[in-house]
Amino acid sequence: MMNSNIKSTKKDIVVVGGGPAGMAAGLRGAEEGAEVMIVERDIELGGILNQCIHNGFGVEIYGEELTGPEYAERFTSQISESSVDVMLNTFVLSMRPDKSMTLLTPNGLLEVEAEAVVLATGARERSRGEIRIPGSRPSGVMPAGTAQELINKKGFLPGKRVFVLGSGDIGLIISRRLTWEGAEVAGVAEIMDYPTGLNRNVVQCLHDYDIPLHLSHTVTDIYGSNRLEGVELSRVDDNMKPVEGTGQDIDVDLLLLSVGLVPENDFFKEAGVTLSERTSGPIVDEWFQTDVPGIFGCGNSVHIEDLVDWVTMDGFRAGDGAVAYAGNGNLQSAEKDVVPGENVNYVVPQKVSGEDDFRFALRVEEPMENADISIKGTDISFFEKIVTPGEMEVNEVEGEDLEELQGLDEIEVEVTRRF
Repeated sequence: MMNSNIKSTKKDIVVVGGGPAGMAAGLRGAEEGAEVMIVERDIELGGILNQCIHNGFGVEIYGEELTGPEYAERFTSQISESSVDVMLNTFVLSMRPDKSMTLLTPNGLLEVEAEAVVLATGARERSRGEIRIPGSRPSGVMPAGTAQELINKKGFLPGKRVFVLGSGDIGLIISRRLTWEGAEVAGVAEIMDYPTGLNRNVVQCLHDYDIPLHLSHTVTDIYGSNRLEGVELSRVDDNMKPVEGTGQDIDVDLLLLSVGLVPENDFFKEAGVTLSERTSGPIVDEWFQTDVPGIFGCGNSVHIEDLVDWVTMDGFRAGDGAVAYAGNGNLQSAEKDVVPGENVNYVVPQKVSGEDDFRFALRVEEPMENADISIKGTDISFFEKIVTPGEMEVNEVEGEDLEELQGLDEIEVEVTRRF
């Protein structure tokens, strides 16, 4: 029985997360006339955009390059003029399969019932413990995103001589940022034999500043008691195991970890949503609805994306789906499985109806030149000069192409060499 002292409210759509995906979903819902609430744990909307002061955002959406705060401001200004109810500094204490939740707000507990829920909770960085780097535990070892927040939002330089483990985009961008602030970046190590970030960031953030990139290398030891004093860098073999005798010591006072992002999936788990073993995010259909009717995901909470513009597009799509579900309690049944085929690590969405236009995103397992991205058993294909695991591929299936899917029970997406 609900405590009579706890306030309660009802909304058509509740969006959890006020980053680019959540703002897009909330705006789309409000534009379609739904009563929308956005729940954000921070003191302002924008999410990770607020600490990304570099440009490169907005080319797909606005046709111009914006900084992260500029991109966020475009949406926050629209939200401020809309009917969206924004709950800042508010935490979700529990998320239930019936789309109800308990919130901790600055004014106390609030019980919320929703017709549809969009979980746009973003992603977190992998920690040192998850990649099991041996050595001591001094200060001066942190995720690259934490360093980015310290520099860009708090004006604090966390180190003067730095080494970066992992060539993900955050690690590449923070390497350049540290250089601008007068720190020396001794190098970036990547355990794979290719960079995992966008090629443009490899060029603009490392090559342009003569920062060494050590492919097929990893950190195998950490030195220091109170403060980090250095790391050991070793080459790895084809099985990504350190090669004995290849270790070299590098004196640094800051080690940044850019070793991958993981979707924040705790609320999906609480709601009983099935997760993908390949992405760690929920299994979704073309409207980003999960297998719990009325619960949607979008953005990096579903899978890790390269561009905020694509995250935003996913938010719009999830918002459309949430409006449709809140309006009539149902969407077109998505009964066709979308599965990864040759040289495909994962593909999203994992289910489609085959009746509606949809956009699919994938990452390949191995780099390939002159690649054909195709749906097996059809004439649907897309050519890419180069594909790499570090860059997401996005294509649309629409119009007459949908007719080719009608005879398929399963949609297998593969990447093969065209010539």
